[in-house]
Amino acid sequence: MALTLTFYGGADTVTGSNFLVEGARGKLLVDCGIEQGRDFSEREMYAPFDYDVPSLDALVITHAHLDHIGRAPKLIREGFKGTVYVTGPTRDLMDIMLRDSARILAENAREHGLEPMYDDRDIDALMSRIEVVKYHQEWEAAPGLSCYMRNTGHILGSGSVRIKDEDDVALCITGDIGATPNVYLKDAEPVTDADVVVMESVYGDRKNTEKGDRVPELRDALKRAIARGGTVLIPAFSLERTQLMLYELSNLMDAGELPKITVYLDSPLAIKATAVYEKWAEEYFRPEAVEEMHREKSLFKFPFLKETPSREESMSIWQDHGPKIIMAGAGMSHGGRIGRHEQKFLPESTTTLMIVGYQAPGSPGRRLQDGATHVQIDRNKVRVRAHVESFHGWSAHADRDGLVEFAESCQPRTKTFFTALGEPSAARFLAQRIHEYLGAKAIVPEKGQKWEITKEGAVQIKVP
Repeated sequence: MALTLTFYGGADTVTGSNFLVEGARGKLLVDCGIEQGRDFSEREMYAPFDYDVPSLDALVITHAHLDHIGRAPKLIREGFKGTVYVTGPTRDLMDIMLRDSARILAENAREHGLEPMYDDRDIDALMSRIEVVKYHQEWEAAPGLSCYMRNTGHILGSGSVRIKDEDDVALCITGDIGATPNVYLKDAEPVTDADVVVMESVYGDRKNTEKGDRVPELRDALKRAIARGGTVLIPAFSLERTQLMLYELSNLMDAGELPKITVYLDSPLAIKATAVYEKWAEEYFRPEAVEEMHREKSLFKFPFLKETPSREESMSIWQDHGPKIIMAGAGMSHGGRIGRHEQKFLPESTTTLMIVGYQAPGSPGRRLQDGATHVQIDRNKVRVRAHVESFHGWSAHADRDGLVEFAESCQPRTKTFFTALGEPSAARFLAQRIHEYLGAKAIVPEKGQKWEITKEGAVQIKVP
């Protein structure tokens, strides 16, 4: 049997990464993510997988964001007995991310009269099946299928997965590709040994703010916000966005470019994730960032940072009536502690809401970004009088130019590109751009499609 690829997630949408790869003798899954921005009451989220879980030999995880790992423990409930392959940082981040996810899923399941998707026992079982791999290490992940990971510079420990069969036919699934240069993570590495590449397309149709412009833009916006005398809310993803914002806030305050007001990191998950970043810094950060860390003891902590891990500490933030910055999850304002702060502060005209990450269609964050005067948060209708500012240079995703450059680096071997993990319009735009600029075949896949992978490219297999 030839090498085949089936899109069970990550097609027609940004989130829910889930790809089945089958060879003559083995089969493996790349990622098993949750579709974010969806209503937790939708039964489809809890439905069984569309493939035979017990027959899987392995699960390979590209990185620890929930849209790539969020349903992985559910595999255990459906009989998964294979090995889970991840990098060291991904293992550590998965553990804290999935346990936080289990708590939120359990709360929502109770509200809608559903059984939880998984619990800590499923997570324990999943984590016990992990085998840690390093970048640039070839290993047999399933009978007749070998894998090789390279850094993608997206978040700590993220990697593309190149899968090769016994006939040397090679497929690469990138996961998410980071914006470069990152101030402390190493750059994404090109994939030069794949016949077909499945690549992300989150920002496939837009150009982000130049790296050199984003810090002055942030500084000036924060100065305006602080001058209003109110609260600055930053809904921040716990992985990468939080660490990047802490790094830059620390530098701006240390340089005297911002008033030294209290920055509350009001996220137990982000606090734990930051500790993981510091644990793996020596091995995974740029050499210059490691040197800076040695000089300053920490890249992410500074005198005006106050971590509030407990509920009591979080509740006490409102007693601070002066200008302050609150960073909390969730990054799309669809849950977590940021929702409580938004209900309190969005109705105030002195408040500034800073959106620094991708907002999925339908999420409260996207509605706020689009200028909604009212927004539903935790089933409460909240009036929005706050100033809302969006920043497009802080994404951990490469933009359209960076994605085309990545695709070009895969040539001449790569004959076919799939533009996945993006909104349909972005995926189509990127596919057209790859075809026009690079002369390569570029396909926008659909969920459920199955493709045969060959040295000449990809041929669709009609599924009954």
